[in-house]
Amino acid sequence: MGGGRSGSSSSHGISRRTAIGTMTAAAAGWTIVPRAVLGGQGRPAPSDRLTIGCIGVGSQGLRVMMDFLQQPDVQVVAVCDVNRGSHDFVEWWEHELRDKARKLLGPQYASWGGSEDPYTGGPAGLEPARSVVEGYYSTAERSGTFKGCAAFQDYRELLAKTRDVDAVVVGTPDHLHAHVSIAALRAGKHVFCQKPMAHSVFEAGEMARAAREAGRATQVAVGNQASEATRLLCEWIWSGAIGPVREVVNWSSRPFWPQGIPRPETSEPVPPHLNWDLWLGPAPFRPYHAAYQPFVWRGWYDFGAGAIGDMGCYSFDTIFRALKLEAPAAIEASSTEKLDASFPRATIAHVDFPARGEMPPVRVTWYDAGLKPPTPPELEGAALENEGLLFVGDTGKILCGFNGDKPRLIPQSRMDAFTPPPPTLPRSPGNEREWIDACRGGAAGGANFEFTARVTDAILLANVAMRAGKRVVWDAAARQVTNELEANQYLRREYRDGWAL
Repeated sequence: MGGGRSGSSSSHGISRRTAIGTMTAAAAGWTIVPRAVLGGQGRPAPSDRLTIGCIGVGSQGLRVMMDFLQQPDVQVVAVCDVNRGSHDFVEWWEHELRDKARKLLGPQYASWGGSEDPYTGGPAGLEPARSVVEGYYSTAERSGTFKGCAAFQDYRELLAKTRDVDAVVVGTPDHLHAHVSIAALRAGKHVFCQKPMAHSVFEAGEMARAAREAGRATQVAVGNQASEATRLLCEWIWSGAIGPVREVVNWSSRPFWPQGIPRPETSEPVPPHLNWDLWLGPAPFRPYHAAYQPFVWRGWYDFGAGAIGDMGCYSFDTIFRALKLEAPAAIEASSTEKLDASFPRATIAHVDFPARGEMPPVRVTWYDAGLKPPTPPELEGAALENEGLLFVGDTGKILCGFNGDKPRLIPQSRMDAFTPPPPTLPRSPGNEREWIDACRGGAAGGANFEFTARVTDAILLANVAMRAGKRVVWDAAARQVTNELEANQYLRREYRDGWAL
């Protein structure tokens, strides 16, 4: 979900009218996906397109939906959200969602999203999303060929009533990812899911199992897995540019939403545009309060996965690929004060991985909330950026952006003298494109549920260790903690009646 301000207790309902060639490097999870070859000129006929239902079209879901709309071999035929439409969604910058929709739809929709009033938040939700789909296709299709976009508040109804949907894009809060994705897979749909893949370690395993059983294409929204920078990192490290890597350090400025706060003692009226019961889904019932949504749900145990859940899925994906990691062996974490309902304000976690072939054991250390590791002397007095990733090898170091972007050897003299190895990994057409091509019969995308479940285990086990307050030893085959059995209670959660997976 996007940045910007946190959720507000005030919101403004929006009416529909107002809103208007395969190669694989298996050890690192790499796949090159052949783009589907579509005959003819221009946009393929509707019968030749992948039909998609978008489930969860708040700010991030709406952004992603608009990106998929522009794929020529995709047809969005249904949208689903528990919010009929409001103006309180978080945006990356002022009027981001409104302006993106207007640009997509063209000058005839110059008033989409409402008035030019001072910034109140982004317009998103069920009816705004439907209006974007219908506005886009009404101008793109031949007259009389567009049949409209179905709209639902309950994803189960969408899956039951839209037989022509080939695939779904899941953009709900974290606590519903597994429920929506698994239901869609069991209904025979391909699934593209927002990150983090799952809300709990248990759910990550269940999602991978459901994908195997369904035999459908899956992908998680971890775009850096498809990047050139991640491939460069792998090629550099595998060529021995810094020797065997025994330590990785990763630091984040997140969270910028509230954490380490008590549960509200009061309640507020449920906004008229929101189905609160469906928003809660499998989570325990509690009275509505704006402290829970939109966006600020990330800081609550029942709904989000904290800073490492939100952002570690990016950086750990790169680390897993570059170091050919599998399951961690042990995890420990420390934090600021822990409360019973929300994640602590700051956490440091150490995730230990065993040797893999000729690669030695490695420790990955995570810092969040603006905490940073000691500055490497190779920076020669320069400060670390607010977020970053550092690979420490026996003969050198590679410093990158948070998720592996802009890698460079340090000090600068090492980089100046470095001759990169020739490319050996297949390049990607893009994360979303990988999934679309996989849905159409191509190879599995790099961020499929099987691979991403392993990454998700590692980042969510950091939360398990933090909540347990002890070093935990992980048995990946048994999928349980073996030394501190009480920690296993944090591997999964209890679901409300009627919401069992």
